[in-house]
Amino acid sequence: MNSTPLTGPPVAGTEADTLIGALERNRRTFAWKCGGLDSADLNKQHPPSTVTLGGLLKHLALVEDEYFTHRLLGNEYGAPWDAVDWDADPDWEWHSAADDSPEELMALWEASVERSRAAVAEVLAAGGVDQLANWKGRNGDSPSLRYILVDLIEEYARHTGHADLIRESIDGLIGEGIAG
Repeated sequence: MNSTPLTGPPVAGTEADTLIGALERNRRTFAWKCGGLDSADLNKQHPPSTVTLGGLLKHLALVEDEYFTHRLLGNEYGAPWDAVDWDADPDWEWHSAADDSPEELMALWEASVERSRAAVAEVLAAGGVDQLANWKGRNGDSPSLRYILVDLIEEYARHTGHADLIRESIDGLIGEGIAG
């Protein structure tokens, strides 16, 4: 597998490269939708939804760490997730994003993505996408890396759609912002 992030899924690549390429394309598009904005823009809502681009950045940073660091590798959460009382505030990432600067939000998301890339590379170095995560769901089953990658592609696709609507309402920016 290529050690640099793919720009999109290859036309006729391996299963791993195709899944990772699709995820990377979604990540890149999402980052473009959130880029170059100030705090006011990252906190803008598109009614009737209360979702913000800042909330999406922090939520997807959490999702990256949840799925790849915690579930796939079985590692404990790092900062800032390990200091949150999730039972008392299950939506913490969504509303606490308003207190973070654009630079802090983007850095948090980018660091989570880098940890995810490293986790996937580590697991793929030991085998293929059929390897099971170190985490077990409520029914006792462990998802495969394949399942986790598809789940993240789906998560990004959904939230990039939200980001698209919010960003268009801010400054009219539309499209994917990427070639290929």
